[in-house]
Amino acid sequence: MRNTTLKSGERNSSCITGEVCRVKALPSLFQLSKVLDKSENLSQAMDVFLDIMERNLDVVRGMVTLYNRKTGKIFIHKSIGLTLEEERRGIYCLGEGITGQVVETNRAVIIPEIGSEPKFLNRTQSMPAKENRHLPFICVPIARGKKVLGTISVEVNCASQVFINRVLEILTIVATMTAHAAELYLLENEERTYWLSENRRLQDALKKKYRADNIIGDSKPMREIHAMIKRIARTKTTVLILGESGVGKELVANAIHYASPRASSPFIKFNCAALPETLIESELFGHEKGAFTGASAQRTGRFEEADGGTIFLDEIGELSLAMQTKLLRVLQERTFERVGGNRAIKVDIRIITATNKNLAAMSDDGRFREDLFYRLNVFPIMIPPLRERGSDVITLADHFVSRFAKENGKEIKRITTPALDMLMSYHWPGNVRELENVIERAAILTDDHVIQAFNLPPSLQTAKASGTTIKSGLPAKLDAVAYEMIADALKTNQGNMTHTARELGITRHALRLRMDKLDIDYRKFRR
Repeated sequence: MRNTTLKSGERNSSCITGEVCRVKALPSLFQLSKVLDKSENLSQAMDVFLDIMERNLDVVRGMVTLYNRKTGKIFIHKSIGLTLEEERRGIYCLGEGITGQVVETNRAVIIPEIGSEPKFLNRTQSMPAKENRHLPFICVPIARGKKVLGTISVEVNCASQVFINRVLEILTIVATMTAHAAELYLLENEERTYWLSENRRLQDALKKKYRADNIIGDSKPMREIHAMIKRIARTKTTVLILGESGVGKELVANAIHYASPRASSPFIKFNCAALPETLIESELFGHEKGAFTGASAQRTGRFEEADGGTIFLDEIGELSLAMQTKLLRVLQERTFERVGGNRAIKVDIRIITATNKNLAAMSDDGRFREDLFYRLNVFPIMIPPLRERGSDVITLADHFVSRFAKENGKEIKRITTPALDMLMSYHWPGNVRELENVIERAAILTDDHVIQAFNLPPSLQTAKASGTTIKSGLPAKLDAVAYEMIADALKTNQGNMTHTARELGITRHALRLRMDKLDIDYRKFRR
């Protein structure tokens, strides 16, 4: 680009009347109209226009911005005098800076000296030189009726008011000529840009949500699980996740996928026990049109949908022997045929499976193919049941309390000691899923800021945990409430009998008698 910057006080004599400006622009405007008439391609048209401005009209910098209504952002579509990095910085909100003001008001703006204008943000950081700050700045809206689609703005190297008015006329003409092309461009690209951005946002959210660190638990078995997830995620190895129902096998599968290089590719989940055998083959492998009664169109199966990503097959032990044979081929060769088809389809997938059954014992009994078991059992991960995870019960309970308190609009600060004792002494046959349900119920039932033992379901209300003998009636209920209040106060006061009695509003002697009756030892509350 020619360096035609004027020194302070200089004037460009060829532009004083503006006639030269008009004469130079007319042939180029005709060329611009031909481009738009042929294809209404906005990018091509703006390339032609900006070339006109740079070669013929002493434009130092210029840019065409477009307004994305879905995101509310105004971005630079084309420019001259700006680097790619400067273009990327040029993002404005509605009403922000001169550009945002023009989009908001649908009115052209002329700034005699851009450097002295308070609303000039220099967002692109393209104006570091002091000698350029005296340049006039012109910005016009690109609009269809009252709908503003963007702006055209230039900094010109001439201070003549006549010249500036001629440039304003040309910019207005070009904005009118290109408005339809700009509208088409936004219609075609706005949705695409929005969904690409939304897809990236969701991918980032999923990666954050399903990080291995988000699997709650700091017990030794869970620390080993976290380490295994990080080690295996980087590979393509087939993974078999073992464990009882409710331990969180799907969470581990999620963590493996979203920590892997395939995180941005499909993650397809399929429960092998959810459908009858007659439908599973079509679901997994797809089918051709006319393959069976009701197959009115070709259908893509789960393996095909997962191409390039990961497929998670839950309850793999429920598959029939016939389906196990077909699955074995996919594991060995990564190829299959659709139902009713004879064309081999090759896929690039990682396979993660899970089951709560003993597949080794099933293969010994002939209920599970031995060769398939060995193919699946490349990298087994055994998730321990909740009863073997020690203090993780309390950690998980606190997590669920926070979550359900927020969902129910309550402020629940803690779980009382007797309630924690009950949670810790229970054997949790339903594992984490059962604990989640228990805490949700308790969060709904509690009327104060704590979860009490009596908020827990009857299945947890054992005599040992509640500190009562197996009795019924009013005395037993009163003893249960007294036990809870005393234990909670002892915990708050770290086993100090005097402070506990004062908090409960009784004498120390009365407290001692009640504790002896309920078999409460103050020493276990001391720290």
